[in-house]
Amino acid sequence: MANLVSNTEIKEIIQRIALLNALSHEGNARAGSVLGKLLAECPHLKTRAKEVTSIIAEVVQEINKFSSDKQRKIVEEKWPKALVKKKADVEKVLPPLLNVDKYERVVTRFAPNPDCLLHLGSARAIILCYEYAEMYHGLFLLRFEDTDPRLKKSALQFYDLIREDVAWLKCKWNAEFTQSDRLSIYYRHAEKILKEGNAYVCACKPKEFREKIVTKQPCSCRNLTPKENFARWERMLDGTYGEGKVVVRIKTDLNHPNPAVRDWPALRIIDTKKHSHPRVGSKYRVWPLYNFASGIDDHLMGITHIIRGKEHLTNQTRQEYLYQYFGWKYPEAIHYGRLRITGASLSKSEIVRGLRSGLFRSWDDPRLATFAALRRRGIKAGAIRRLMIDVGPKAAEVTLSWENLYAYNRKIVDPMANRYFFVGDPRELVVKGLHRNFNAKLRVHPDQAERGFRLFEIRPKDGKLSFWISSEDIKLMEKDRIIRLMGLFNFQVKEVTENRAVAVFHSEPYERAKTAGAALIHWVPCGAGIPCEVVMPDVSVVEGIAEGSCREVCQGNIIQFERFGFVRVDNIDEKLTTYFAHR
Repeated sequence: MANLVSNTEIKEIIQRIALLNALSHEGNARAGSVLGKLLAECPHLKTRAKEVTSIIAEVVQEINKFSSDKQRKIVEEKWPKALVKKKADVEKVLPPLLNVDKYERVVTRFAPNPDCLLHLGSARAIILCYEYAEMYHGLFLLRFEDTDPRLKKSALQFYDLIREDVAWLKCKWNAEFTQSDRLSIYYRHAEKILKEGNAYVCACKPKEFREKIVTKQPCSCRNLTPKENFARWERMLDGTYGEGKVVVRIKTDLNHPNPAVRDWPALRIIDTKKHSHPRVGSKYRVWPLYNFASGIDDHLMGITHIIRGKEHLTNQTRQEYLYQYFGWKYPEAIHYGRLRITGASLSKSEIVRGLRSGLFRSWDDPRLATFAALRRRGIKAGAIRRLMIDVGPKAAEVTLSWENLYAYNRKIVDPMANRYFFVGDPRELVVKGLHRNFNAKLRVHPDQAERGFRLFEIRPKDGKLSFWISSEDIKLMEKDRIIRLMGLFNFQVKEVTENRAVAVFHSEPYERAKTAGAALIHWVPCGAGIPCEVVMPDVSVVEGIAEGSCREVCQGNIIQFERFGFVRVDNIDEKLTTYFAHR
């Protein structure tokens, strides 16, 4: 559709969409659905989403006042074909963000801890944050949250690997920050809140503090003067206090119904001689905890919309105390429900344990749901993007299967993947009665003749020729049954054992096979293929032979082995190594 420029043109499109939406919802058009449909039809309007949202609100309000009969009459007069038009296969778009008009521009962020490689569980936060920033022509920030050198210890390799993963998802960030570079900022804010009496340095033993907080009582440190607290703070910095001896706590409501909110910890001491930070070594000994560093950064970086999992709801409540003390306004917060993928571990700790124990071979082990593993298998970033946009930011828990992801990936790779024959666990088929040569001409892609053909020259010797067929297909062999070698000819089975079948030539036309109800099987002439292995998602390996044309494929290509599935070419030398994606 041509780009719409004037508000009159835009309003005309919105009226049509809103009226059709109203007719589908008992006369009540839904603004969010109208925006989604509009941006799907006119994606260039994403940069004007803020503007068109107000137009949609006006149009929807007007249309919803009409009776259903009047709504239908308007559509019949202006867009009669729309009532009979089949539902288009339109990509879903995200629902609009709340309170966009309150901000000069939308700013979102993805804030990983670089202690592990990213996996499919991270995709939702990355893609939603990026797509919303794009929708409203805003900013998308990448922030490394690396302030725990002891329990969630960062590693230098993960900073670059995370950047690589986010870039692979085509989520380009506008600016990057690393919290281990920002300790002086956190110190200034800690000193300010201590001096103003809204935080204190607690020297209570953890057990004693827990007993107090559960009974909603203040610990003995809570009533220290700002001057006394600041003196303790200085002793935290100069090394007087050791690791675990004191912690800075933010004052909250001790009667809050959630004990985890009551006087939550903001900064603590870590012995960085034992637990050195990979970027700054032992330069700092006082480190902020998540809620303090993240809360401060979200404000200073101008984050307008925080998009994260529901497990962070308590963190929002904690951080709101911080914002109140500093006189800041908390950003808009969207908390989506847990996402599960049946059969996939989305736990970083489980992945790390599996690697350390030797259960998993590497970060790109095909059993994992890391982006590295998915890339190696041939899963495209676009498939992950579509899946996460369709799931969206809904608050309900979502359980998906691998097949959900494969369905999106199939749509992407099917048009691009060249077709080849691969015979897994090969068995010999000897066909006799071949008294002439045959030439098989098979399309590289069934729907794209311009890609060319794979040519097979079949040259029988002494009236017979041997082919490799799969162990699964030899199970189809029954005496006198007619079977067709795809694209070549039909044969009739005469003898069959577990490892070998003998047949005679029957006929060449496909129509004869169709009339006989013949099964179609793929094949590779003996002596004309290339050894090939397919690494499956459970790391089992299917050994076999691929057709000789596969010598022309390149590393990284996604191809389809006919009747087997889509695979990614991992390596090609004397042997072709591929990783299975899906059927």
